[in-house]
Amino acid sequence: MARRVSLPSADDLFRPTVEPDATGAQGETEQGADGAGPASGKRGPVRAVPEPTPAKGRKPSGRVRHDEKMTVYITSDELLEIEHARLALRREHGLAVDRGRLVREALALVLADLEAHGAESALVRRLAEE
Repeated sequence: MARRVSLPSADDLFRPTVEPDATGAQGETEQGADGAGPASGKRGPVRAVPEPTPAKGRKPSGRVRHDEKMTVYITSDELLEIEHARLALRREHGLAVDRGRLVREALALVLADLEAHGAESALVRRLAEE
């Protein structure tokens, strides 16, 4: 049986490995499961600006191993808009995020808005327009 070699992507090769904290000092790299050192092959979280706290502590899962999967079909225009947003985040804000993380963050914001504002939320208004 042939073994597949897993090569790093361009995002893995050109990402920051440490994050400066609020005092300007260099932060620590992501630790592996045993806490002994950097996690091999895993990208650490990169955050340049603090995120708003969603209602009732709801947070997106971020960069963790996800055990559940959901398939969502989107149009080519929607995919292109997601890619434009991902590239804009990288270019203008220095945030290297993948599409999955971008979608999870957007979903967390929409669900927090729904929880906080109910019938007045942007989600309810947009779905009612259809």
